[in-house]
Amino acid sequence: MIVDNFRLQLGGKEFIPIVIGGMGVNISTTELALAAEKLGGVGHISDAEVCYVCDQTFSSSYVSRKRKRYAAYANNPDKSAVLFDLEEVAEAQKRYIEHTVSQKTGKGAIFLNCMEKLTMNNASETLKVRLSAALDAGIDGLTLAAGLNLRTLDLIQDHPRFRDAQIGIIISSVRALAIFLKRAVRLNRLPDYIIVEGPLAGGHLGFGPLDWHTFDLKTIVTEVLDFLKKENLAIPVIPAGGIFTGTDAADYLTMGASAVQVATRFAISREAGLPSPVKQEYINAEEKDIVVNMASTTGYPMRMLVNSPTLSYNIKPNCEGLGYLLENGGKCSYIDAYYKALETKKPGEKLTPVEKTCLCTGMARYDCWTCGHMTYRLKDTTIRLADGSWLLPSAEHIFLDYQFSKDHQIRLPEPGKSV
Repeated sequence: MIVDNFRLQLGGKEFIPIVIGGMGVNISTTELALAAEKLGGVGHISDAEVCYVCDQTFSSSYVSRKRKRYAAYANNPDKSAVLFDLEEVAEAQKRYIEHTVSQKTGKGAIFLNCMEKLTMNNASETLKVRLSAALDAGIDGLTLAAGLNLRTLDLIQDHPRFRDAQIGIIISSVRALAIFLKRAVRLNRLPDYIIVEGPLAGGHLGFGPLDWHTFDLKTIVTEVLDFLKKENLAIPVIPAGGIFTGTDAADYLTMGASAVQVATRFAISREAGLPSPVKQEYINAEEKDIVVNMASTTGYPMRMLVNSPTLSYNIKPNCEGLGYLLENGGKCSYIDAYYKALETKKPGEKLTPVEKTCLCTGMARYDCWTCGHMTYRLKDTTIRLADGSWLLPSAEHIFLDYQFSKDHQIRLPEPGKSV
């Protein structure tokens, strides 16, 4: 069996059962999402640091205006007053999404990956604004990520598109799914799809820092499928994390999944937002170079390349311009760690790297090299050029390889060919 033997049924429409995950900040670019949509699949964009992304894309000035507005707090560890202008957040969100969905040319869909953990010093209100603006802008679907999202549906239950747009949830256990469904049932709004993310996924992991490696994606998917069957719920299940070949994908589809979500291989595509030198770092990585650590300020374990520049950060917190991960009250563990290191620094000494990392700045600079476990196999998906660098495949090439490959074979890209 190959992936093309299956179809994802969602919202009365039929899709190629390949979903490109939402990699922020703007790694899942408009161009990458549109490549999946053109081919009949589902492409994600991410609203992580959307104001910053708009500044880079449209030459707007959201970040500089915010930085000027709160310049007085630049050397103050108390960031409680550093807030986002919600009208600007809505404006940026709508502009970015309208820019993307207006370019659709295929029969696929564009979804938004929306992380609950982007608390922005006003968790509920900023999340409500981001979700509502996305629906206003015509997004096809919302994927609720990075958190249990227990009250997320409440925030948009009065929106005219609450039952029109596709809404899905990312979970890593049946327990998390059951908790979410209790609230969804009360609102009479079940999720349209469920993404089951396993321990080999990239970025933040929905497992404990010490036991993540004891879990297995196929086991969790089986448990979710059995749970849904027991509850008589026909909700599409989409596994994610470590699905590296078309055969891997077809195996999950054969066992009852409705689609697969993939990201690692697309991170090095020509359309992805990572700078080309960073893509080369990903391809050159060996398995020993991939680590799971607790450097994130979110409290979740996070997988990344061990040589990520952000792991040696000792920079001043940039909350005045960014501040997407400020908890309510302006708290952030990086701020605490930075000022603690500053207090203990002796005169004449350099400030050493702190125990946490400034994710907002690191993601904006592409210094936080989060990755999936299978990143070390990326060199098996392409060819080395005469200058020693690796050929970057197109997103279409990767998508079609997932769709039609068999026996774990990976079709290599050819120099000079677009597909």
